[in-house]
Amino acid sequence: MPSQINVAIIGGGIVGLATGLEILSRFPGMSLAVIEKESEVAAHQTGHNSGVIHSGIYYKPGSLKARLCTEGVNALLRFCEEHAIPYEICGKVIVATSQDESAQLDELYLRGIANGLKGLRMLTGDEIRELEPHASGIRGIHVPSTGIVDYKTVARKYAELIERGGGVIHVSREVKALKPSGNNTVIETTQGPIEARLVINCAGLQSDRVSHMANAKLDLTIVPFRGEYYDLVPDKHHYVRSLLYPVPDPRFPFLGVHFTKRVSGGVEAGPNAVLALKREGYTKTSFNAGDVWEYATFPGFWVMAAKYWTVSIDEYYRSLNKASFVRSLQRLVPEVTADDLVPGGSGVRAQALGINGKLIDDFHFAYTKGVVHVCNVPSPAATASLAIGRHIVETVLQRDDDLLTVHR
Repeated sequence: MPSQINVAIIGGGIVGLATGLEILSRFPGMSLAVIEKESEVAAHQTGHNSGVIHSGIYYKPGSLKARLCTEGVNALLRFCEEHAIPYEICGKVIVATSQDESAQLDELYLRGIANGLKGLRMLTGDEIRELEPHASGIRGIHVPSTGIVDYKTVARKYAELIERGGGVIHVSREVKALKPSGNNTVIETTQGPIEARLVINCAGLQSDRVSHMANAKLDLTIVPFRGEYYDLVPDKHHYVRSLLYPVPDPRFPFLGVHFTKRVSGGVEAGPNAVLALKREGYTKTSFNAGDVWEYATFPGFWVMAAKYWTVSIDEYYRSLNKASFVRSLQRLVPEVTADDLVPGGSGVRAQALGINGKLIDDFHFAYTKGVVHVCNVPSPAATASLAIGRHIVETVLQRDDDLLTVHR
């Protein structure tokens, strides 16, 4: 017989943990389990995050990303203060290096104002260099509310509080199937079945596969994009005082290679964005034929590939050629050289791709009987995690509040 609980959350990343924390905060005594296939929480996107506390300047006003980021950043900072988690509000400078980028820079500024950001300031080239003496640019925006934190530390604190509130964190327990059982769902796992009244699919890079287990009819698939970083050598950390970003290409949900201070010390440079050949593949040689076959047979993939093949080639070239990577960074900091950079970490982004070939830009959720599917929560999901958890709970209550009633 499967063990019976009220809520099961599939995925022990920062969004799944934040959702569990929200549920137990609202409904003390609710039986809840987080099911994670790795040996620890925050093993994938959360643990490979660059650590930026996003302000919300990039996102279309009125979108879920915009609303939940600006709500979430305040909740995150309160949480860090309450639990003595180190963070720094160091600010960010977004730099236009050519006249072609000027109009998009103005659009970002207007988005930031519409999203309620405080203290935004347009910069001349000289004013950029007052903030970032080694930077190059003709115009810029200062975003003083951007910060840095270690999201793995945040996620572990979420997990600790879940367990303190009576929830259970199951690690090394992979979900194999979802089966309806009356009003409940039986979750078949590698360590035996669990039956839950409500299942929340926060499986990140595996979220579409979990959705298929629940027979959800979703016109999307998860396409993994790997981002690779270099680290600035210690005697060149002074090149960057805060965070230094280019103007992003509006065609893509990526922000371009940039310089990021880390709260633990050091400066990262990157990432690029290459199509990964394995969903959880963090190296250039990572490959899984099944993962590639899955997205290559999805109709929308070839629509996307036909549209962006030249950009993809550029990204792969930059991945394989350090000199090309350095040239991208030199647009922001001309002094940086190949000798100033050593290989750093990498991450894999779970990016939802629609059947129409468009990369889904906003957060995206879907619902089947007794199951919430968190289908697309890329950056700024870590910043917005507490607000996302609140949004999921509010939506469940609106759709069927019985799903969050304690059944004993």
